[in-house]
Amino acid sequence: MPRFGLTVVGDEILSGRRSDRHLAHVIAMLRDRDLSLAWAQFLPDDRAVLEQAYRRSFATDDVVFSCGGIGATPDDHTRQAAAAALDTDLVLHPDARDEIARAVAKRGVHDLSTPEGKRLLMMGEFPRGARLLPNPYNQIPGFAVARHYFLPGFPVMAWPMIEWVLETDFRPYFHSTPHLERSVLLYRTPESTIVPLMQEIESRFAGVRTFSLPSMGDGTDGRPARRHIELGVKGPPVLVAKAFDFLQSQLQATGSEFELPPGEARTVAGQ
Repeated sequence: MPRFGLTVVGDEILSGRRSDRHLAHVIAMLRDRDLSLAWAQFLPDDRAVLEQAYRRSFATDDVVFSCGGIGATPDDHTRQAAAAALDTDLVLHPDARDEIARAVAKRGVHDLSTPEGKRLLMMGEFPRGARLLPNPYNQIPGFAVARHYFLPGFPVMAWPMIEWVLETDFRPYFHSTPHLERSVLLYRTPESTIVPLMQEIESRFAGVRTFSLPSMGDGTDGRPARRHIELGVKGPPVLVAKAFDFLQSQLQATGSEFELPPGEARTVAGQ
């Protein structure tokens, strides 16, 4: 099962001038296919920082969507950083050149030897060995290399491209390993005291993971307006059923006050 990561690039996100919309949408796209996001990071338009981050993720088997910074203005560093992280150079992809030429011709730009034309062609310079990702919005392609998919920062462009990648490269994994989450709302219990129980569950039921989500009990999270902990288990449905029975039996044995949250049993993407 592939492990998915998300990198969002842009000073404007980190400064608050723009709000990120990619994280929630990518999580939803993956969840719809019983897949999940393992990690996400937000990075500045800084070539050195980007290079270090891509070196780390290229060293893994993770599938990474990287949104932003693939343009050709001075503050766009993603293409160059990706090439540097792979210890290779940028080259003009011949198919990208053709797609860019067709796209800009529709805008009345026919001479790509002009300064403006050369700047446009820079958007087709990708790390050596990269393949193109179709961009249905304006036909200026993104690129893929080493299980990393580099996309524009604009959601209207990036999201259909991510959808295409999932449908094209990862369809065999859709709905292949359904996971289940079950939880209880635990009252009047310090979080530190449930650690041994969580550890025992994960030891007894290999493949099941526990989670503990404290709430201040102010009602703003849709949960009861009492201080509580949502304590639960997640993993393969058969194992989760057994682990959840064990969880409840142990809480009952210690006289703990707990209840099931509304709609607590749900099949979700793999974690």
